[in-house]
Amino acid sequence: MLTPPDSVRELVASIVPADEQERAHQRDMLEWLKATPDIYRRQKPATPPKHLVSYAVLIDPHDMAMFLVDHRRAGLCLPPGGHVEPGEDPADTVRRGVMEELSIKADFSIIGALPVFVTVTRTGGVTGGHTDVSLWYVISGSPRSPIRLDPREFAGGRWWTAAELESADPALFDPHLSRFTAKVRCALLLQPQPGKHRPAAACAPGFPRPAQSSSACP
Repeated sequence: MLTPPDSVRELVASIVPADEQERAHQRDMLEWLKATPDIYRRQKPATPPKHLVSYAVLIDPHDMAMFLVDHRRAGLCLPPGGHVEPGEDPADTVRRGVMEELSIKADFSIIGALPVFVTVTRTGGVTGGHTDVSLWYVISGSPRSPIRLDPREFAGGRWWTAAELESADPALFDPHLSRFTAKVRCALLLQPQPGKHRPAAACAPGFPRPAQSSSACP
């Protein structure tokens, strides 16, 4: 039987990196998982200072609109998500997180209940810096989804169209959001069947870069 770090390592190793940056983050993550006996956050806000996180990226598959929350502590517009609890399957973190934070059930019907993107990110925010080792999952939704935000965590949240995401100031978001969006867009174009977990690296050279603007997270 696989230990939790071993099972996470299998998940990470199965992802096809979209570009050299994701490949480097995947290597970092695999080395960390091999060397670290404890991959979970044990004490708030950030102990140990490098720990496992699941992002639950809520996307409307019809137009690639994305729901982002105005995260109070991070000071950024981010996908929902949370720290993986000890022994918890990262997909179950997504299920738990979206229910706690958005009051909806996680619908994995776009790509499947497997991560499609990995990042290792040094974070800031009001609680100080730490390193999030993040698995990015895609869940399906639409502006009709009955979202109710947790006001303790978020100052607000809204749907962003693909055009708004591309034209907004990248500093508003997770630094890897535009690369994730481009990878998922390619996956939906090339593998449109629900349940497929084969995001295509072939799209990587065409990744768009968001333009600068003076938008703020509402």
